Amino acid sequence: MPERLGQLTLERLPPLISFMAHAQLSSPIAPAKNLSELLTEWKPQFQQLETQILSGIHSDIPLLTSVAEHIFSSGGKRLRPALVFLSGALGSAHSEDLLVAAQVVEYLHTATLLHDDVVDQADLRRQQAAARTIWGNEASVLTGDYLLSMAFLQLTGLGNLELLKLISSTTTRMARGELLQLTRSFNSANEQEYLEIITNKTACLFAAATQMGGILAGLPVNQTKALYDYGMQIGLAFQIVDDVLDYCGSNRTGKPVGTDLQERKITLPLSHLLDKASPRDHQRIKQILTATTITMDDVAHVIRLMERYQSFHYALETGRQFVAQAQKNLQSLPKNHIRHTLEQIAGFIVQRDL
Repeated sequence: MPERLGQLTLERLPPLISFMAHAQLSSPIAPAKNLSELLTEWKPQFQQLETQILSGIHSDIPLLTSVAEHIFSSGGKRLRPALVFLSGALGSAHSEDLLVAAQVVEYLHTATLLHDDVVDQADLRRQQAAARTIWGNEASVLTGDYLLSMAFLQLTGLGNLELLKLISSTTTRMARGELLQLTRSFNSANEQEYLEIITNKTACLFAAATQMGGILAGLPVNQTKALYDYGMQIGLAFQIVDDVLDYCGSNRTGKPVGTDLQERKITLPLSHLLDKASPRDHQRIKQILTATTITMDDVAHVIRLMERYQSFHYALETGRQFVAQAQKNLQSLPKNHIRHTLEQIAGFIVQRDL
């Protein structure tokens, strides 16, 4: 299990925050200060969703109910369900169908969190104890399996074959992404492989969530395709920013600083560093990655190298470019306040504090 870090290198936050502020200013659409501000008018729908999520996991098996309630009550901004609601509001979707679709997306996302924590041997999730540390790996995996099954059970109730095909394809891609990440080695790591991993592991669910609402709204194919592409782009940006924040401080990610490095995950900041480092620095990074234990000092050293080689700047600029493309993808949609909110959410991704 990786050695955990405390408030390591918090003094290094200002340069990253400054770049996020620059990314916000350079975005064509100014984002809101926080996601809650953006989604104020959708508060009743989110309250209904929370009720539906919790009632859906209530079971005569106390262990299942306890594990599921633990992770659902741990926070999270419900960004993926928000994309379902917003895209559905672009047309004539029934509110009950959108609620079911949003529930499906959140069950799928939460199932992956439970499984990820077991694979990564994580102790924390959203600044509280990971379910696996309380109930064990078996209970976490089986609860994740149950949520996955419940998602498809709810989905079939909508009687929409197009949605069923979309989500079936999405879950297959998500599993592929996890396997690709598991088998990736720093010896052959490159940016193209990283983007393939996060496209499958993370971004495709954002894309599916956004397209689901459009399909339920009865939008034409060109518009549902635009929504899918928008979701894919903001999903890529979301994961890239998340990977940068992993090196910035646990108060922003709910995980200890440097967790990805200690788990030897080759994310974009590290991939860029490996590509740009001098032979001497590259050799030192290789020694750290192949060591039995990656220490706090090792993490601090890698962070200093990332700053020297501008790996954080590069990663965040890449995220900003995906956000700009996401906003561009919305141009085929009617120009109204729903589209504007989607544009703002895209801009929010690169300066978020989730």
